[in-house]
Amino acid sequence: MPKGNRVAYFYDDVLGKVYYAPKHPMKPPRLMMCQHLVVAYGLHKKMDVFKPREATPTELCRFHSEDYIDFMSTVTPDNVEEMALEAQKYGLDSDCPAFEDLATFCNTYTGASIEGAQFLNSGAYDIAINWSGGLHHAKKSCASGFCYINDLVLAILELLKCHSRVLYVDIDVHHGDGVEEAFYLTDRVMTVSFHKYGDNFFPGTGDIKDVGEKNGRFYSVNVPLRDGTDDVTFCELFKQVMSRVMEVFKPGAIVLQCGADSLAHDRLGCFNLSLKGHAEAVKFMKNFGVPMLVTGGGGYTKANVSRCWTYETAVLVDEELDDEIPANKFYEYYKPDHKLHMAVSKDMANHNAKAISRSP
Repeated sequence: MPKGNRVAYFYDDVLGKVYYAPKHPMKPPRLMMCQHLVVAYGLHKKMDVFKPREATPTELCRFHSEDYIDFMSTVTPDNVEEMALEAQKYGLDSDCPAFEDLATFCNTYTGASIEGAQFLNSGAYDIAINWSGGLHHAKKSCASGFCYINDLVLAILELLKCHSRVLYVDIDVHHGDGVEEAFYLTDRVMTVSFHKYGDNFFPGTGDIKDVGEKNGRFYSVNVPLRDGTDDVTFCELFKQVMSRVMEVFKPGAIVLQCGADSLAHDRLGCFNLSLKGHAEAVKFMKNFGVPMLVTGGGGYTKANVSRCWTYETAVLVDEELDDEIPANKFYEYYKPDHKLHMAVSKDMANHNAKAISRSP
């Protein structure tokens, strides 16, 4: 994509102020940390920044069941025990707790992804960024894996209004099961997921043999990886796979989920990617010049998540960033060196077979 692409960026403080539960690994304040870092680097001046609107029940029900949306709009920490049977039915548990302002949080991150898709459809923007989105595990009638509403599925459905084919790409360490399942039978959406697979790793799906069914046969692509996946392995595979996907599928729009739990040192992850390795996927997809919605996803070491998504924001607006993190509200979280780029682990072995012929 040429320099000067038009970028829309979505953020609302409400997204970074919610609290899942004590000791829960999902920490929405990472979104606020990212926002402050984006502003500290001056990246907000390179984009049009929008406060997202909340998605409506009608919009949510384009994918989710009406009874599930009704439940999600009424459940609270105060009444969840009274609704225990429904909570169990709809997947609310220790992974997906009922927390304060849950409905507002879900409706806002989802509204941002839907509106981003609408901006791309209108032609007003080339790229839309919603780091609060990317909650890829949510199912039609069930919360799963810290995800309640599948904003990605809803954004893809919005893009399908104007594009005959939409490509979904997922670089979260966990398989993008909710999105794959939603489009498993169609040839209008191709889903491609690069993820850890095996050893009972959540969600346990994403085998290389899972390729879709009926009209969707061969439109689901899974790239299962092993512990210690590093920049060389990841970048080489990503570029080989995605070059071929773009050549054959020729999408009119792209949705790229950038879960940061595939970075080194993640609290729940097991890969060993650097910021540059992770962002190489963003840069590679951007250069095809196809309208693209970019979202967040997983990521459980807060300071590294904010580093990652700030750096990838810079990639999307064609800016270079100094490695010295500028002063901001969360400056002390980047101790001890206050650097943007963090070192990968020197002690983590790469358990992927060395079947790659050349370096990136």
